[in-house]
Amino acid sequence: MNDVSTSMTGKTTKDQAAAENPKSDPSDESNRIKDPDEWTTGSEPMTGAQASYLKTLSEQAKEPDAYAADLDKAEASKRIDALRKETGKD
Repeated sequence: MNDVSTSMTGKTTKDQAAAENPKSDPSDESNRIKDPDEWTTGSEPMTGAQASYLKTLSEQAKEPDAYAADLDKAEASKRIDALRKETGKD
């Protein structure tokens, strides 16, 4: 009964589970890392997590001007990436 998608017990087979698992298809580019300038939500205000991490990194890098409370998601991401490289966290 291994060839059947779902057995009588309601459990899925390996083939069905693999088809439903996005990690199993390496050619799927829907979760590829995109440039922040291409984000559809990039112009929204940065998230709380971004703000916190950016503040921490700017303090560690001794660049307080890198943090600004009014940044959008895309700009915050770019600054985080730059500061991560600068502080060796990349």
